[in-house]
Amino acid sequence: MESRRARNRRMKKIAVLLRILFASSLLAIVLLASVLVKTALYKQPEEPMAAGQEDDALGMAEAKEPLADETQEAIEQAKEQAEETLDANEQSAEEAVLPEEQLLFEKAQEKLAEMSVEEKVAQLFFITPEALTGVAKATAAGDTTKAQLEKYPVGGLIYFAQNFVDPAQTKEMLTKTQEYALQSQGLPLFLGIDEEGGDVLRIGNNAAFQVDTVGRMGDLAQGGETAVYEGAKTIAMYLSEYGLNVNFAPDADVLVNESNQVIGKRSFGNDPKVVKQMAAVYTRAMHEQGILACYKHFPGHGGTTADSHTGAVTLDRTLEQLREEEFIPFADASAQEAEFVMVSHIALPKVTGDTVPASVSANIVTGQLRGTLGYDGIVITDALNMGAISTQYDSGQAVIMAIKAGCDMVMMPKDFKTAYEALLNAVDAGEIDKQRIDESVIKILTAKIKMQ
Repeated sequence: MESRRARNRRMKKIAVLLRILFASSLLAIVLLASVLVKTALYKQPEEPMAAGQEDDALGMAEAKEPLADETQEAIEQAKEQAEETLDANEQSAEEAVLPEEQLLFEKAQEKLAEMSVEEKVAQLFFITPEALTGVAKATAAGDTTKAQLEKYPVGGLIYFAQNFVDPAQTKEMLTKTQEYALQSQGLPLFLGIDEEGGDVLRIGNNAAFQVDTVGRMGDLAQGGETAVYEGAKTIAMYLSEYGLNVNFAPDADVLVNESNQVIGKRSFGNDPKVVKQMAAVYTRAMHEQGILACYKHFPGHGGTTADSHTGAVTLDRTLEQLREEEFIPFADASAQEAEFVMVSHIALPKVTGDTVPASVSANIVTGQLRGTLGYDGIVITDALNMGAISTQYDSGQAVIMAIKAGCDMVMMPKDFKTAYEALLNAVDAGEIDKQRIDESVIKILTAKIKMQ
C-alpha cells in the first residue's frame, strides 16, 4: 500500500507538471496572438490603389501606429511573464521529478562538506541538557546553553520529567534551545523525549500541562488500531505544540515472556503481527504531527526477566526464534519510515557466541539490523549510562564500540565530555575511519533537513 508520504510526493509532482503545462500553453497563446495582431495591423493590400485611396490608407496607417505600439508592448510583457513562469516551473519540475530522498541527500552532502571533524563527531551524541550544561536540573535555556552548543554542537537533547515545569516554561526553554542550535549550527536539534503512554509519560503525567493522559499501549491495543492511533495522536499533538520533535516510541518489543516486568504493558502484546501492525499505526500518528519516531528496543526486550538499567542482561534466544517473533516488528521499521531504531544492551550468546551487549555488537547492529532486516535509518543506542554498559565499559570505550558496531548515534554516555574526546581521538588516530563518521552524520543531516 502506498504510504501517505509517498502519496504526497506523487501529488506534488503532478501539481508541478500541471503548472508547467499551463505556463507552456499560456506562452503558446501569447506567441500566436502576437503573430495574428502583427498580421492584422501590418498586412498590405494585394490590389493597387488609386491616388485618393493611397492618401486614405496612409492616414489610417498613421492612426493605427499608436495602437500597434501599445498592443506590441502588452504582448511582449505577457510573453516575458509567461517565460518567467515557465522557467520557474521547469526548475520546480527538476526538483519534483528527482526522488525526495536524492534531493535531501544532496543537500546533506553540501552541509557535510562544510563541517569540521569536531562538529561531525558531536552530531553523533544524544544527551541530556544537564550533561551539556553541567547544571543539576535544566529547566531553562540561556547563555550557558548557547555557549555549550557552540562548543559541543550535539545532534540531540533528550528531556525527562524534571525538565518540564509547565507549558510556558517548556515552550520557552525548547524554543530558545532550538534557536541557539540554528544560530550556531545552521541545523535544528533533535529534541527528544520518552512519551510512550501509560507509565512512560514525562509530560502526560504532569498535572500542570492538563493534557489527556494516554494509557498503556498493551491496553490500548485491545481496542484495535483506532484506540492506538487516537492515543498516539494525542501524544504527538502536545509534543509538537511544546516544541519537541522526536519521540522514542513506539515500543516494538514482542512480549514473548509474559512474566517480563521491564516491558510488560509497554508492549502492544505477544503476537508479532499485532505488534507490527500497532507500531505502524503509532508511527503514522507521530508523522502526521511532524514528530520523528523510534522503534525500540532491538533485537527485542520482551523475552527478558532482568533489567538492563541495573546490570547485564542475557537473552537465551536463537536467531531462528528471533526471526520468527522479535524481529518481525523491527523488519517493518523501514517500510514505516521510522527515523530511528534503538538498540538495547541485551546480550545474545546463542546468536553472537559471546556476551557483548547488542548495542555495541557489530554482529547485531550491522549483521542483523542493517543486514538481515535492511534498516537504513538512524540506529541509536539505548542510554549508555545504564548498568548493562556502565558496569562493563567506561564512557569512551562504550561510544567507540557502538560506532564501530554500526550505530549512528549514542545516547547518554555516563560522562559525555570524556566520551566525546575519546571518540574524537579515535577518529584523529585513524582507529575509526572518517568515512565511517560521515556515513552516520549524513543520515542525521538528511533527517534534520527533511524535518526543516
